[in-house]
Amino acid sequence: MVPSGASLRILCAKALIGTALISHAQTYSTSISSASPQSPPAGNTANPFSGSVPPSVATGPVALSLQTAIDLGLKHNLGLLLSRADTRAVRGQRWEELSALLPHVTAAPYVAVSKVNIDELGFAGVANLFHISSAVGPFSYFDARAGVSQTVFNWKSINAARAANESVKSADYTLLDAHDLVILAVGYVYFQAVADESRIATDEAQVQTAEALFDQATDQVKAGTAADIDALRSKVELQTRQQQLIQAKNDFAIQKIAVTRVIGFTPGQEFELADESPYRPIQNMTIDEALSRAYSSRSDYRAAMSDVRAAELSRKAALAGYLPSLSFDADYGTGGAHPSNSTGVYDVRGTLSIPIFTGGSVQGDVQQADARLEQGRERLGNLRAQIEADVRTALLNLQSSAEQVEVARSNVDLADQTLTQSRDRFSAGVTDTVEVVQSQEAVASAHEQYITSLYNYNFAKISLIRAMGAGEQGVKEYFPGK
Repeated sequence: MVPSGASLRILCAKALIGTALISHAQTYSTSISSASPQSPPAGNTANPFSGSVPPSVATGPVALSLQTAIDLGLKHNLGLLLSRADTRAVRGQRWEELSALLPHVTAAPYVAVSKVNIDELGFAGVANLFHISSAVGPFSYFDARAGVSQTVFNWKSINAARAANESVKSADYTLLDAHDLVILAVGYVYFQAVADESRIATDEAQVQTAEALFDQATDQVKAGTAADIDALRSKVELQTRQQQLIQAKNDFAIQKIAVTRVIGFTPGQEFELADESPYRPIQNMTIDEALSRAYSSRSDYRAAMSDVRAAELSRKAALAGYLPSLSFDADYGTGGAHPSNSTGVYDVRGTLSIPIFTGGSVQGDVQQADARLEQGRERLGNLRAQIEADVRTALLNLQSSAEQVEVARSNVDLADQTLTQSRDRFSAGVTDTVEVVQSQEAVASAHEQYITSLYNYNFAKISLIRAMGAGEQGVKEYFPGK
């Protein structure tokens, strides 16, 4: 069976949306890797936001609303879990940078008993000269003290720590952006499942209509008021509708598995979709309003700005390699031949380290920092343009799909009226089943276009939520539920 034009558009939409999610996932991975040396995890999942980690085995059937699906996705989606782990890794790196500025306190008490040969120490012949043994000892010594080491001033370490703080901010914003990507992924698979379920209901109605037409044509053939070809033609139409119903049920079952993978259900979990796909117009929003909201709310944009600030501070840290640094070391404790006769001992020193010649290492660090800073600024500029493109695209799709819903709804009414009139004409013997079958095709196409336009409209709203960085608040605003 050759797919209809609407089915081809659905397949293309799936491919484009899947590509968009993978692109967002790659952006997320790039943002994380810029703040972390950890490599992206290896695995068979190209897009981590299409997978999840189910917490338990399947339970009984549950009613799944859009909000519940999003809540589950925010708990179990793989992309979000990986983002949380990467955020913890970045925080660990910040502590590593801070450790260079914090005091280090150590304690290493020891007791030693030794016996040495003075010949081994370079005094060969001394023992024979004084007619004494070359072996000295055994003798013991004891030392127990606590030491502290503190960097007094190191401009390189100071800026490196400040850059690490900005990297943590970037990781936190990236984690928030992962929340929005989960909402986008859940909304896509959920409304696709709603559309597939609607197609089942539509195809069942089409099968019932085709059965009624077949029965009607058969009765007329038996009565001699219609040709055999009318019955054959109506039977072909009935079987075609039955094939479409079988395919629709299979598509829905597969889509439900896709839903479970995104939100964290086991693939065998049974559930019913609690939310339908109604048409709820939203208040008109201007481009300037949407862009203003996006630039202030988009977490990936704020993460990119933090990346630029981190790169600027890293460059200052690299330049600080030319500057001197001051450190302080001190220890205090007891020492002697034995713990019983030890006395207080201490050592205090301050060290001024002045780099005179570093072999070009500082220059290399500066060049690398300059390159990272330039890349960060370029990514920020590109992302700003991409955000504007996302917002404009979402608003255009929203307007277009809203108009398509209105036209498709009107087409459904007209197609239903045409089918009714065609069946009446066939019953009256005015026409044959060709006209009726064509009317059925028009009804099926009209319903498919209506389902597709509803899906496109609701996904356009989800895309607008993502484009503006509205997150969960946007879902509650645009999809209030039943």
